[in-house]
Amino acid sequence: MKAVVTVTGTDRKGIIAQVSAFLSEKNINILDISQTIMRDRFAMIMVVDASECTEDLASLASSAAEMGKDIGMSVRVQHEDIFQAMHRV
Repeated sequence: MKAVVTVTGTDRKGIIAQVSAFLSEKNINILDISQTIMRDRFAMIMVVDASECTEDLASLASSAAEMGKDIGMSVRVQHEDIFQAMHRV
């Protein structure tokens, strides 16, 4: 299963490393990543392969949100189909 991970918040050192480590612990592979910094705001979108994830998607989304709070960022995980449907023009 593919999922989309979005990370937003105030830029600082180590964000990508912390999010990547979290995903690795859950046995999730990053397939594609895009990140940008606009002034002091950090935004990142990742497409990940969660087919070997150690949690179901709902649990993963919840634990990612908690991890995001711990590092001062907003972290959301959505099934790729839901993300695509929400962002279709």
